Amino acid sequence: MITLNSTAKKNRPTHYRYMILLMVFLSIALNHGDRATFSIAGTDMVKSAGLDIVALGYLISTFTWAYVLGQYPGGWLLDRYGSKKVLVTGVFTWSFFVFLVGFSTAFDNVWVTRILMFGFIFMMGLIEAPTLPANSRFLAAWFPAKERGKASGFTTAAQYFALVVFLPLMGWFSYSYGWESVFWFMGVVGILVSLLMTRVLTDTPKVHPLVNHAELEYIQSGGGLTNMKASKKGDNVGKGYTRKLLTSRLALGVYMGQFFFTVLSYFFLTWFPVYLVHDRGMTILKAGFIASLPALCGCAGALLGGVLSDYMLARGFSLSAARKTPIVIGMLLAVSMVICNYVDSAWIVVAIMSLAFFGKGFGAMGWCVVSDFSPKEAVGLSGGLFNMIGNISGIFTPIIIAYIIKDTGSFNGALIFVGVCAFLNLCCYLFVAGKIQRLNFETPKQDHDDDFSGEPNASHR
Repeated sequence: MITLNSTAKKNRPTHYRYMILLMVFLSIALNHGDRATFSIAGTDMVKSAGLDIVALGYLISTFTWAYVLGQYPGGWLLDRYGSKKVLVTGVFTWSFFVFLVGFSTAFDNVWVTRILMFGFIFMMGLIEAPTLPANSRFLAAWFPAKERGKASGFTTAAQYFALVVFLPLMGWFSYSYGWESVFWFMGVVGILVSLLMTRVLTDTPKVHPLVNHAELEYIQSGGGLTNMKASKKGDNVGKGYTRKLLTSRLALGVYMGQFFFTVLSYFFLTWFPVYLVHDRGMTILKAGFIASLPALCGCAGALLGGVLSDYMLARGFSLSAARKTPIVIGMLLAVSMVICNYVDSAWIVVAIMSLAFFGKGFGAMGWCVVSDFSPKEAVGLSGGLFNMIGNISGIFTPIIIAYIIKDTGSFNGALIFVGVCAFLNLCCYLFVAGKIQRLNFETPKQDHDDDFSGEPNASHR
């Protein structure tokens, strides 16, 4: 009996993929927490450099310029050196620059302060660039297709979790110790997390000592890309794949959708607490706590959107229907933020924004779709292109919102702008992307928009 029990336990699959998922979650929480520093510390930060609200828009845009510039080389580095090396090195290095931002005012010269401030933030954006493509690679390698929606929903929830946890803490640090302490706190947290990642992560389950054969077989048979390796020559992930991805209707539709979706992300990450202070008269301390409520709803939305997607897949719906349904529902809910322009009560505004935030989380299936359709030889490159094109809108969004506030004196026009972008994201998935399936550019007889998925149960999706 003891032998039978021990054999059964041995044959039972381990669940180490969830530890990998936790590391992915933490990296995304840090990534978005660092960006949220602008929403809490930004106003006082630019004042210390003798600048105004428009300069805050340009400061955030500087981060995004660097973030976009780093996407293509970041994707190449991932496919060349693997996810673990790039992610761990990135988290440690960008956290160091986050820490340094707090010392921008160390020299008693306003021009030196401005140069250091913009320079450190540029480096933050540049080094954060490969984070989300790396995580897309981890999901593709460690999770079968039927679990990828929930896994993607869980990692998407990290950006909202970051706001729930970090915004109140940042508000308290800024209120009690000054804006600089916000960056010192986030920098130290990031460095500690990077050290933890070195002990936990591997690129694929095949090489991890704590993954048993049963778990590996479960992941492989379900469509996990467990054979994904760093390419020793970068020949397979260069210009040829870039051209093919950018001429694929499916890839372009998803990339364009992310362009509009990122407008929502930057509004909620960098401007929402400012909106509560500027238009709704809250203190920065109160805004930090209040802003965490809609973020909590966004977190719930992200988890439920992933659950719905995987449930639909398990019930026999096509992969396209399972991924697009949460996107359509979520973006329609996100558009509701425009109603805030016609409401006076601060608490009703928070309730509406909570609904919009829930919708944004519910419809945040982009990275899951990237894991579903990207060619296995270029998952990192595809994720880099997705993130690069998506974040191009992040360059202009902070500046557009800043000028709307300056010229009109309120956020009303900004909310309309963000709501329209949510609707356009929905349109890209419905009318441009077409059928979602694994692209296979190495099969010459098939057009890449009609390729077989390459995953075991693709035929009945």
